[in-house]
Amino acid sequence: MRLAISIGLLALLAVVGIYAYEGMELPDAAVPTYGYVVFGVATALLAIVGVALMGLLFYSSRHGYDDPPRYER
Repeated sequence: MRLAISIGLLALLAVVGIYAYEGMELPDAAVPTYGYVVFGVATALLAIVGVALMGLLFYSSRHGYDDPPRYER
């Protein structure tokens, strides 16, 4: 099941990437080389930030930081 979800999400990512690339390749709107570089760097940074935040979420959940407080009497 997990593999099917991963494949579906990767396929969706590929479709969005192709759509974005085709949008940048309009015949009357030339994109300079630095435009591709900036697009690639921004995409990589966005992926890194997303992975880091998800990692922090799982870390805090597994170490009990998300548990409700317990008051001792």
